[in-house]
Amino acid sequence: MFILLPMDVEDTEEAKLVLLNDVKVWTQLQIEEGRVVQIKHSSQKDGFDNFSECVVVINDNEYVWPFIELSMMVLVAHTQRYIDDIVEAYIFKELHDLAY
Repeated sequence: MFILLPMDVEDTEEAKLVLLNDVKVWTQLQIEEGRVVQIKHSSQKDGFDNFSECVVVINDNEYVWPFIELSMMVLVAHTQRYIDDIVEAYIFKELHDLAY
């Protein structure tokens, strides 16, 4: 599974999830068998070799239609901000579906 995250910096230890309007760098996580296999960064949301199947946003009020039009799953991390927390919440199915 390839997951796309809008982040504030490339440093994977310090990077925090931000609003889509405030994104500085896009991070793509490859998760297989419950663990992160690869982390890549790009200045463009579509600047990766592999298509992201899911995007994680901060809240339900984000403008996510471009992602929905690409048939991407949209998950909401209401409290998780750091990569480790987001991955853990994803694995344990604690991220929320987008409320319409």
